[in-house]
Amino acid sequence: MKSLEIIGFKRANLDKSELTQIREEGSVPCVVYGPGIKEQIHFHSPAILFKELIYTPEVHMVELNIEGTKIKAILREAQYHPVSETLLHADFLAFSEDKAIKMDIPVEIKGSSPGILKGGKLELKARTLSVKGLAKDLPDSIPVSISHLELGKSVKVAEVKVEGFEILTSPNVSIATIGIPRALRGKKATEETEG
Repeated sequence: MKSLEIIGFKRANLDKSELTQIREEGSVPCVVYGPGIKEQIHFHSPAILFKELIYTPEVHMVELNIEGTKIKAILREAQYHPVSETLLHADFLAFSEDKAIKMDIPVEIKGSSPGILKGGKLELKARTLSVKGLAKDLPDSIPVSISHLELGKSVKVAEVKVEGFEILTSPNVSIATIGIPRALRGKKATEETEG
């Protein structure tokens, strides 16, 4: 899994006026918590550093460098402005190499479906799967084959086989379905009544 460094600066005041000032200066207020951290660390980082972390379908481990203190973490939650969609706040969860962590990993569709060749449309129902494992074992993405899917058929989480980590998403969840377009539905119904 890819790694990314975010440089942060501690902040002592947690009042609203300081948060507004930090945002006006182009930084994002952040907090990191988790195993090995006695008290939450409040800090801020330049917003530009979040571009590769947030505005991408890829998942990254983050190495926080807060005034020289390095902490391995994952982005747990991000809050955005409701109108401008500017990043307002980021929560990081620290982790240790020897303890399992939970993350959402993107799904990567593989193969070509016979249902699509017949005019069906790929409908992605789950873009990510929730997983648990050691950081070193977590992949950038989880490959999901659709090469066996006919019209109207789905691939479920239960069909995805992985090694080194556990999928927490319910086995009954559909990941991808080959939808039947309206034009084909009408044609299929006509064929069935004539047949």
